[in-house]
Amino acid sequence: MEFRHLGRSGLKVSEISYGNWITHGSQVEEDAAKACVAAALDEGITTFDTADVYAGTRAEEVLGRALEGQRRESLEIFTKVYWPTGPGVNDRGLSRKHITESIHGSLRRLRTDYVDLYQAHRFDYETPLEETLKTFDDLVRQGKVLYIGVSEWKASQIAEALRIADQMGFDRLVSNQPQYSMLWRVIEGEIVPLCEQEGVGQIVWSPIAQGVLTGKYQPGQAPPEGSRATDPTGANMISRFMRDDVLSAVQDLKPVAADLGLSMAQLAVAWVLQNPNVSSAIIGASKPEQVRDNVKAAGMKLDADVMARIDETLGSVIERDPSRTESPNPRP
Repeated sequence: MEFRHLGRSGLKVSEISYGNWITHGSQVEEDAAKACVAAALDEGITTFDTADVYAGTRAEEVLGRALEGQRRESLEIFTKVYWPTGPGVNDRGLSRKHITESIHGSLRRLRTDYVDLYQAHRFDYETPLEETLKTFDDLVRQGKVLYIGVSEWKASQIAEALRIADQMGFDRLVSNQPQYSMLWRVIEGEIVPLCEQEGVGQIVWSPIAQGVLTGKYQPGQAPPEGSRATDPTGANMISRFMRDDVLSAVQDLKPVAADLGLSMAQLAVAWVLQNPNVSSAIIGASKPEQVRDNVKAAGMKLDADVMARIDETLGSVIERDPSRTESPNPRP
């Protein structure tokens, strides 16, 4: 496993991290989830990402049990706050009340005294940014959170948060967690240039485009039973890639991977890691062998000819529009 700094911070993270969105506590039974975490640890992954909202808070509980007994100082545990975790009007968003209550719940479920990174899971249009940042800063001062980050914020929102932090003397954001893959490049035009300048690293999710970049989905054919595209939780997110033009272009990537001696998944993960602003790529898995396959992308260098060949193969199906990064307004 290779390691990279999280943004301009002193914290190093495994360049491939393990995430349990959708899988733990929902799509995968706990024994299988624990086996995937064990495989991640065996392969040298030290960075684990989750969120309070995943599987209705059950994902944090599963991860906490799966990591129990590990040396805490050898792990980087990340979680997030924003989406509704209860029926009340304040069980959501980035208010002082919800952030404070959510971190206590996350720490309890994760069975730890602190998280290495606490992330604002979306931008909250209904809470003053100063209130959110002051609350995060207070949690850092209390030792419950070591670093703070965001997920799926626009470049302008990240820039404003950094301005306020500098003005008020708050801890600065060190990371952003966006969707990023060969097919979904919306961060490249505005977010990556800003973050490179400001020392904010990307922890990217869905580098395999919810499984589409494995090549297992065929144009004109129904998705395989038990796949992400047939799961009620994941089907909505993957639908943006389930067009025949996208699936056909992905099939044309198979010779590129074969020429490099890589699986399609390894090629996809290796591709996002070529971006120097990417600190870590999050992989998910329902089987331990998927973890073992994906981690082989660590340290893989793709030369300029390969990168150009990928761009040419995918062509017009690549999404680059920065406006596709968005948060609900009003919050859910």
